[in-house]
This record gives sequence, structure tokens and C-alpha cells, in this order.
Amino acid sequence: MLNKYHRLNLKTLLLGALGLLALNSAFAQMDHSAHMSKMSMGKPPACEGSGLDCANAATPFLKADGKLLLAWTSGGKVSVAQSVDMGKTFSLPTVVAEHGKSLDAGGDARPQIVSDAKGNIFLAYAFFKDSKWNAQINTARSTDSGTTFSAPESLVVNGSSERFPSVLMRPDGNIFITWIDKRLVAASNKGGQKKLGGSISYSNSLDSGRTFQTERIANEDSCECCRIGVSLNQKNQPVIIYRAIFPGGVRDHASQIISSNGPDKIRRIANDGWKTDACPHHGPAIGVSSQGTIHTAWFTQGANRAGVFYANSHNEGASYSEPMRLGKADASTSRPYLLALGKNVWLVWKEFDGHDTVVVMKQSGDDGKTWSKETMLSKTADYSDHPLLISQGNQVFLSWLTRADGYQLTKIGQIE
Repeated sequence: MLNKYHRLNLKTLLLGALGLLALNSAFAQMDHSAHMSKMSMGKPPACEGSGLDCANAATPFLKADGKLLLAWTSGGKVSVAQSVDMGKTFSLPTVVAEHGKSLDAGGDARPQIVSDAKGNIFLAYAFFKDSKWNAQINTARSTDSGTTFSAPESLVVNGSSERFPSVLMRPDGNIFITWIDKRLVAASNKGGQKKLGGSISYSNSLDSGRTFQTERIANEDSCECCRIGVSLNQKNQPVIIYRAIFPGGVRDHASQIISSNGPDKIRRIANDGWKTDACPHHGPAIGVSSQGTIHTAWFTQGANRAGVFYANSHNEGASYSEPMRLGKADASTSRPYLLALGKNVWLVWKEFDGHDTVVVMKQSGDDGKTWSKETMLSKTADYSDHPLLISQGNQVFLSWLTRADGYQLTKIGQIE
């Protein structure tokens, strides 16, 4: 275990990263719209190092022993560090993998990191195999609490393309992983029938990530470039949310429960009517309360509604409440994230006023029946990562990385 800690200070950086901007632009197969262009303010500064000070996305995980794990991508490398003081200082980082410019380093493609009660750490990320943006998901493990990691290896053998892994650690230490898979698209195109998008695939590991069961497909038709949200329900079953492709090329959101018998029905969350062949790179969020309520949040630019919205379901996704807008109708809102703990729900998102980006929060103490007024949590005039929420015990924290102020882990609430 590393025992020398140093402060990773990001305040000295002055320039913006045109290289990362160009790479992210290449991922987006079309313009996302004027709204999305607005939200790209604060472009990643030009930074050649692999440290946290050059990262444009960082993923946290709070271990059972109270230590904070943080995984990030920068300089073409995937790195991991730990903190014993809730993100104020970090250990010297461990570089787990290096792929140079081929590393999939967007905010929705952030590395995934989890740890079990025994201290085993599991990491997943993706990199591009060719110039056509076909990708491979690699995984790596640590059995010594993060001092060393195994050599990364492919999650799927001979896969066509896999991106955007989302990982969940179950209470028993088993791992659930889901991702965007393009094997059906590749097979269809090879057969002369053009197929858009990708598919939602998933797998489980019963041995702390050493091996994974044969992957299965939950939905054959999904958006190919948006992260998947995942949470556990009361039965410890994964519940996923993603941008599906419905008939007519409509890219609206769906949820599914993944049981031991396989994927449940595909449940449409809202009829937004977003018909597009573009890549929004703007994934949704999900959380399940102790009452079994599924809470969801997402971004859309559909014909029926546009902006960031929230809805919930009290019947395992069979039906959802009328979508509730987050932020003002004329505000540039994006990147919603939520966390459900007991009957409490925290919602955060980003708003941009043309100069500053702020993180805004609403909170519910009655399982989504009523909500507090909006509260501003943090602000920056420079580049910033997506806001994320994590918890430890009864406490809830906002995880946010900005180029001007560095990594911040801020307590925003707790349940009594």
C-alpha cells in the first residue's frame, strides 16, 4: 500500500487542450445541436501529462475501509490513486494502462472502478482498435488494495466493437458489467443490411473479475455513444437505463431489470420523440430507493420535450411518472446524475449561462413525491467534468473535477 501522499494541485494550469477537443469531436458522428455546442464551453486545456491535473474525467469509488479510489484518463493513460482524507490529497498514482491517442477518454466513456469488502479492485476502460472507432473494453484487477494491477486484458474475445462500460459491485462481491456492443451491427452490415446504433450487452463475474460469464444482449437496438446507467434494486438485481432506438429511428430512453434468468422487458421511460441519427454522447442516470422506486434522469432534444428531465416508477418500470423538467425551460442544462439512499433522492445537473457552469441540486426526502428548491453547489468558468454522486454510510457526496479548482469531493447531505 502506498504511504506517501501529495496534493494534486490543478490551479496552476492556464491553457486549454485542443487535442482532446479534436478527439472528442471525432467521436460525435454529427453535430449534436446548438444546445450541445453551448455546453462544450470550457474546453479541456492543453495538457500533456498523465496526472489528475491533465484529466478531463475522473471516476470515484468509496471503499469499505473509508478510502477513496479515483480513476482517470489523461495523456493516453489510465491511472488510479487513493485518498485517506476524502479527496484532499492523493497517493502517487498507479498507471494501469497506456494507449496514447487511441484511449477512449470522453466523459461518457470514463474508466470504471469498484472494490469489494476484501480490498480487491476492478477496473474497466475502452480504447479504439482502428480508425473507424471500433473499440475494445479492457479490464484489470488489483488484489493488494491498489498497489499493483494485473496486465489489462480484453473483456470480450474477438469482439467487433465494445464501448462505454458501466460497472456495479454487488453486496456479495460479484461484479455486473454492461456496455454498448456492435457485433449485431457488424453482422448486419456485412450481410448487406445497414443497421444503425449498437446493442446493450452485459455479463457477470462471480470471482472478483477474474473471469466473466458468457455475455448476453439485453436490447438489440440502442444508441451507440451514450453511457449506461446502472443501479441495484431491493432484490439485488441490476436495473439499467440507456438511450434505446425505437421504431422510426427515435432515440428515447428505456429501462430494464436484469434478473438471474436474463433481461426483463424493455420499458420506455418517456415518449420524447427524439428522431436522430446523431451521437448525443449524453447518457442517463438511475437509482433505486429502499421502497423499490426507480428514479431516472436524462437529457433529450425530442419533438415532444427538450432539456433535462426526471421521472420515477413505482411498479418496476411498467409505467413512469410524467417527466419533470430540471432547471428553467430556457436554461442550458445537461449532465444529470442522481443517487437514491433509503427514501432520499439527490439530483444534480449542470447549467451554463454563457460564462459560468454551475452544478445545481434538488433533493427529495419522501421518495420523489416532493422536492426541495434548486440549490447551487459549485461553479466554474473553465472546463469541468460531469457531476457525479457517491455515498458512504448515510452521507452523500458530490464528485466534481474542474480544470480551475481540481478534484473536489463535497458532502451535500445525509440521512438521519
